[in-house]
Amino acid sequence: MKPRPRFTLIATTLDAPDARELAAFYQELLGWSVRKQEQGWVELVPPDGGVGLSFQTEPLFRRPRWPSTADEQQMMTHLDIEVDDLPPAVSHAVGLGATVAEFQPQEDVRVLYDPVGHPFCLFVPTGA
Repeated sequence: MKPRPRFTLIATTLDAPDARELAAFYQELLGWSVRKQEQGWVELVPPDGGVGLSFQTEPLFRRPRWPSTADEQQMMTHLDIEVDDLPPAVSHAVGLGATVAEFQPQEDVRVLYDPVGHPFCLFVPTGA
Protein backbone atom coordinates (compact mmCIF):
# COMPACT_ATOMS: atom_id res chain seq x y z
CA MET A 1 0.00 0.00 0.00
CA LYS A 2 1.36 3.41 -0.97
CA PRO A 3 1.83 5.92 1.85
CA ARG A 4 -0.63 8.78 1.89
CA PRO A 5 0.83 11.95 0.37
CA ARG A 6 1.52 14.80 2.79
CA PHE A 7 -0.99 17.69 2.79
CA THR A 8 -0.32 20.97 4.60
CA LEU A 9 -2.78 23.86 4.65
CA ILE A 10 -0.74 27.05 4.38
CA ALA A 11 -3.40 29.70 3.74
CA THR A 12 -6.99 30.60 3.06
CA THR A 13 -7.42 32.82 0.01
CA LEU A 14 -10.00 35.57 -0.30
CA ASP A 15 -10.95 37.04 -3.68
CA ALA A 16 -11.35 40.80 -3.97
CA PRO A 17 -11.64 43.51 -6.61
CA ASP A 18 -8.14 44.61 -5.52
CA ALA A 19 -5.99 42.12 -3.60
CA ARG A 20 -3.62 44.79 -2.24
CA GLU A 21 -6.41 46.92 -0.78
CA LEU A 22 -8.08 44.03 1.01
CA ALA A 23 -4.73 42.64 2.20
CA ALA A 24 -3.89 46.07 3.67
CA PHE A 25 -7.13 45.96 5.69
CA TYR A 26 -6.34 42.52 7.15
CA GLN A 27 -2.68 43.40 7.68
CA GLU A 28 -3.74 46.29 9.92
CA LEU A 29 -6.55 44.32 11.58
CA LEU A 30 -4.41 41.30 12.44
CA GLY A 31 -0.98 42.93 12.74
CA TRP A 32 0.49 40.39 10.30
CA SER A 33 3.38 40.78 7.85
CA VAL A 34 3.41 40.53 4.07
CA ARG A 35 5.24 37.40 2.98
CA LYS A 36 4.73 37.83 -0.75
CA GLN A 37 3.25 40.50 -2.98
CA GLU A 38 2.97 40.44 -6.74
CA GLN A 39 0.51 41.61 -9.36
CA GLY A 40 -2.98 40.58 -8.17
CA TRP A 41 -1.69 38.50 -5.25
CA VAL A 42 -0.71 39.14 -1.61
CA GLU A 43 0.18 36.68 1.17
CA LEU A 44 0.06 37.61 4.86
CA VAL A 45 1.64 35.56 7.64
CA PRO A 46 1.13 35.67 11.40
CA PRO A 47 4.10 36.42 13.67
CA ASP A 48 4.07 32.85 15.04
CA GLY A 49 4.48 31.39 11.56
CA GLY A 50 1.11 29.62 11.52
CA VAL A 51 -1.36 29.35 8.65
CA GLY A 52 -1.52 32.54 6.57
CA LEU A 53 -4.13 34.47 4.67
CA SER A 54 -3.84 35.22 0.95
CA PHE A 55 -5.69 37.59 -1.37
CA GLN A 56 -6.17 37.50 -5.11
CA THR A 57 -7.63 40.07 -7.44
CA GLU A 58 -10.79 38.78 -9.09
CA PRO A 59 -12.12 41.16 -11.76
CA LEU A 60 -15.58 39.53 -11.65
CA PHE A 61 -15.81 39.61 -7.84
CA ARG A 62 -19.36 39.83 -6.49
CA ARG A 63 -19.93 40.94 -2.92
CA PRO A 64 -21.26 38.01 -0.86
CA ARG A 65 -24.61 38.23 0.90
CA TRP A 66 -25.00 37.20 4.52
CA PRO A 67 -27.39 36.04 5.76
CA SER A 68 -27.79 34.19 2.49
CA THR A 69 -30.56 34.73 -0.01
CA ALA A 70 -31.34 32.52 -2.97
CA ASP A 71 -30.83 35.20 -5.61
CA GLU A 72 -27.51 36.77 -4.50
CA GLN A 73 -23.92 35.61 -4.20
CA GLN A 74 -23.82 33.47 -1.07
CA MET A 75 -21.06 33.53 1.47
CA MET A 76 -18.70 30.65 0.74
CA THR A 77 -16.47 31.00 3.79
CA HIS A 78 -15.86 33.33 6.69
CA LEU A 79 -13.05 33.98 9.15
CA ASP A 80 -13.37 33.48 12.92
CA ILE A 81 -10.99 35.83 14.71
CA GLU A 82 -10.35 35.52 18.44
CA VAL A 83 -9.92 38.79 20.34
CA ASP A 84 -9.24 39.59 23.98
CA ASP A 85 -11.91 42.31 24.36
CA LEU A 86 -14.87 42.44 21.99
CA PRO A 87 -16.04 46.10 22.06
CA PRO A 88 -12.59 47.65 21.41
CA ALA A 89 -11.86 45.01 18.76
CA VAL A 90 -15.09 45.87 16.94
CA SER A 91 -14.27 49.59 17.16
CA HIS A 92 -10.77 48.96 15.79
CA ALA A 93 -12.13 46.91 12.88
CA VAL A 94 -14.75 49.56 12.07
CA GLY A 95 -12.04 52.23 12.18
CA LEU A 96 -10.14 50.30 9.52
CA GLY A 97 -13.16 50.09 7.21
CA ALA A 98 -15.23 47.13 8.42
CA THR A 99 -18.96 47.43 8.98
CA VAL A 100 -21.03 45.68 11.63
CA ALA A 101 -23.65 43.32 10.23
CA GLU A 102 -27.24 44.21 11.06
CA PHE A 103 -28.06 40.60 11.96
CA GLN A 104 -26.12 39.26 14.96
CA PRO A 105 -26.92 35.59 15.65
CA GLN A 106 -25.02 35.34 18.92
CA GLU A 107 -24.66 37.59 21.93
CA ASP A 108 -20.93 36.93 22.46
CA VAL A 109 -19.83 37.13 18.80
CA ARG A 110 -19.86 40.10 16.45
CA VAL A 111 -20.29 39.57 12.73
CA LEU A 112 -18.68 42.24 10.59
CA TYR A 113 -18.03 42.74 6.88
CA ASP A 114 -14.59 43.60 5.53
CA PRO A 115 -14.40 46.48 3.03
CA VAL A 116 -15.44 44.27 0.09
CA GLY A 117 -18.18 42.41 1.96
CA HIS A 118 -16.61 39.18 3.24
CA PRO A 119 -18.24 38.39 6.60
CA PHE A 120 -15.93 37.69 9.53
CA CYS A 121 -16.60 37.02 13.21
CA LEU A 122 -14.86 38.50 16.23
CA PHE A 123 -15.22 36.62 19.49
CA VAL A 124 -13.74 36.28 22.96
CA PRO A 125 -13.06 32.66 23.87
CA THR A 126 -15.51 31.15 26.35
CA GLY A 127 -14.26 31.38 29.91
CA ALA A 128 -11.96 34.32 29.19
